[in-house]
Amino acid sequence: MTSGSDRPEVIVEHVTSPSATTRVTRVTTTAAAGREPFVLVAGIGVSASYFEFLAPTLAQRGDVYALDLAGFAGVAKPRGRTPTISFFADQVEAVLDHYGLSTPVLIGHSMGSQIVTEVLTRRSDLRHAVLVSPVVDEQEATVFRQAVLFLQSSLRESLHLAMIAVSAYILCGPVYFLRVLPHMLRYRITDAVGGLSTRMLFIRGEHDATSSRRFHSRLIAACPAASRWEIKGAAHSIINAHAVGVAKLTMRHVDDELPRRGRMSDEEALTPPPLRTDLAMIVGAVAARVREWVSALRGDEAGVADAKEDHAHILWRAYRAGVRHPKD
Repeated sequence: MTSGSDRPEVIVEHVTSPSATTRVTRVTTTAAAGREPFVLVAGIGVSASYFEFLAPTLAQRGDVYALDLAGFAGVAKPRGRTPTISFFADQVEAVLDHYGLSTPVLIGHSMGSQIVTEVLTRRSDLRHAVLVSPVVDEQEATVFRQAVLFLQSSLRESLHLAMIAVSAYILCGPVYFLRVLPHMLRYRITDAVGGLSTRMLFIRGEHDATSSRRFHSRLIAACPAASRWEIKGAAHSIINAHAVGVAKLTMRHVDDELPRRGRMSDEEALTPPPLRTDLAMIVGAVAARVREWVSALRGDEAGVADAKEDHAHILWRAYRAGVRHPKD
C-alpha cells in the first residue's frame, strides 16, 4: 500500500453491453498521467473490494479499472445468457472498448485469470498480463477436490479477507455461484495460454493449494516465455494481504526488469499496517464497507459509489505519511 501524498480519485461507473452490465471502479492519481492502465478482474463470486490495497498502489503508476462483473457484488445477473468464461470475457472486452484501452496490463485473480486468458486469446495485440493464483488445475477439476483445496487455502487467510469474501458470496447467491462453477471447472487454461504471444507473469502464494507449484510448472511448460514467481507465506488471496508484493512484481514485469523465476519474501510482499489509525478511522472503514454491501443488496448504485469512495479515502489517510492535508 502506498504511503505517498498523491490522493487517489475513485470514480464508480457502469459499462453496459448488449448482454450485461459491468461496474467499473476507476482509481486514478496525478502521478499516473500518461502511464499504462491496469484492468483488474477478480474471481468467482467476489468483488473489486478484494483489490482495496492493490488498486491504489498500482494507481501510483497508471490508472486502475477494477471490475465487478455481471452477477457479482450486487451487479445485475444476465438474463438469457449462460455465465461462461467466454461470456465474462465479452464484458471485459466491452470495458476495454468503452474506455479506449489499447495497451492495458490485464491482471486476473483466481477465476479472473481464466477470464483474462480468454480475452488474450482474442486480442493478440495486448502486451502484458499477470495471472495471480490461476485456476483450475485440469487434473483436479472436480467440485469435491476444488472444495477441499479451497478450504486448505482459506485456513491461512485473514479474518478481514474472510469477511469480504463471505459478504461477496452472499450478494452473488448460491444459485448463480453454482451456475458459474461448472464453466470455471471446464475451462482448460493450460491449453489456452499455450497459444498466447502476450508477455505473461504467473504469481502464486506459497500455501495456495488451489494453484499449486505442479500446476504452475505445467503452465510454464505450455507457455515457456512466461515468468513464474512465488510469494512466501501467502495463500490464495495474495492480491489483498500481499498486495505490495503483487504490485512490485507486476511493475517490474511491465518494465522488463523481472527475472524469469523467483521467490519474494513474506516481509517484502506483505501489505503493511497503516501508518496512522484511530478508532474513528476503524469505525469509518467498517461502516463504509457495510454501506457498500447494503447498497449493493438494495441495488442502490449511487450508494455503492459513495461508500467505495469513502472507504478509499479512509485508507489513503491511514496509510499516508505526514500531516493530514486540509482538504482531507
